[in-house]
Amino acid sequence: MTPAFGTDGVRGDTRGALTGRLVEAVGEAAGEVLGADQFAVGRDTRISGPELVEALNRGIGRAGGSAVDLGIVPTPAVARWCHDEQVAGAVVSASHNPWHDNGVKLFAPGGRKLSDEAQHEVEQRLGDLLDGRGGAAAAGAEEDLDRVGPPSAPPGQGAGRMHDLSGPLAAADGAAGDLARRRHVQAVVASLEGRDLAGLRVVVDTANGAAWPSAPECLSGLGAGVVVIHADPDGYNINDGCGSLHPESLQAAVVSSGADAGLAFDGDADRVLAVDGVGALVDGDQILAVCAIDRAERGRLAQNAVVVTVMANLGLRQAMAARGIGVVETPVGDRHVLGALEERRLVLGGEQSGHLIFRDLATTGDGLLTAVHLLDAVKRSGSSLSDLAAGAMTRLPQVLVGVPLPASAPPADLEEMLGAIASEAAARLGDSGRVLVRPSGTEPMIRVMVEAADTGTAQSEADRLAASIEAVLSCR
Repeated sequence: MTPAFGTDGVRGDTRGALTGRLVEAVGEAAGEVLGADQFAVGRDTRISGPELVEALNRGIGRAGGSAVDLGIVPTPAVARWCHDEQVAGAVVSASHNPWHDNGVKLFAPGGRKLSDEAQHEVEQRLGDLLDGRGGAAAAGAEEDLDRVGPPSAPPGQGAGRMHDLSGPLAAADGAAGDLARRRHVQAVVASLEGRDLAGLRVVVDTANGAAWPSAPECLSGLGAGVVVIHADPDGYNINDGCGSLHPESLQAAVVSSGADAGLAFDGDADRVLAVDGVGALVDGDQILAVCAIDRAERGRLAQNAVVVTVMANLGLRQAMAARGIGVVETPVGDRHVLGALEERRLVLGGEQSGHLIFRDLATTGDGLLTAVHLLDAVKRSGSSLSDLAAGAMTRLPQVLVGVPLPASAPPADLEEMLGAIASEAAARLGDSGRVLVRPSGTEPMIRVMVEAADTGTAQSEADRLAASIEAVLSCR
């Protein structure tokens, strides 16, 4: 079975599903469909990254293209390179997932995520290659296609093939990678139009990922006082108890250091969450609300509207309505957000996870750009991040639960079954809450989201939904 593209490319466990053969075929399919002679390829700090980049580059070569290897760089740095050079691009990363997962994100020439149509074409061609219906990757030597074996376990967690860590991580020091990072940082700095962040003290959690050199450099260059944590990648510790999914140590560091704010990036640095001065988390919805209000007040919010996904908190919608700011809703995924921004000629949109797109400044979600503009709004307001976020919106209690899918193929009527279960829950909540049940686009599970007037109701309803879904799946 051909692995399906999720909301952000192909992703899987490198100890099983995500093989060198698959990644090479993705490269060949992308090269053929996108018709680009040259690709820019970057990666995050995962131990499997170097070999998967090699596999991807072989596939691109089979399609008649060539690849510029940027090494370890943030995803938005690859997108910017693609925009500047008008080439296609790919990032070998699994974003916020643990070290043993990896994947491939694709950019069309110019630095934008693929359209639904282009992605479907790549998927179809990928299926042909993997099924042996043509293409060099399908017919190539087995030792070449499956060169990427399971990566070794972290030291002390079992035997396995060990890499020289100085090699994979040092690969980011090439001239192309240096230039890509420099262009990205310079563009973020220039976006403030001469303003700076002097006087702000910030703790930065780089998740032991791709932001580890760029984020501290950029923020320090803008005059902020910077304390850096989780910036010692070893190939295995990416997102491990740190970053945007695990902000607890950042929250503690902000409070203990008396900083004004904290920033938690994910592994490939296309998203960011913030922490205010008292240690409270400021999520993507709140960041979006702050930036939208700030732009609206300065006359820089095109058509006075923003784009959000179905996951956006009801409190964000209420806050935007109270200020006369329109809200356009899309499915989950920053490429859907960008599509709506372009179609409606809007400039700001994003996701609760911290993927924000400033369409007038970048072609994709950019954690560093988002962080800088949030801090810029804080400095210009003269208020604390805590007060600014609280004044921007009141977040309704929201509970998220994941229900793992069984190893067997999902039932054909999965969408219909989920819709019926969600409708029952929505009827119980009435106008006082909201329910969303959907298959994950990045992991084999069902995502359950419940919003309600109080946390207890949201939690109990989410647990009830999860139990109902588990019961139905176990009978299939």
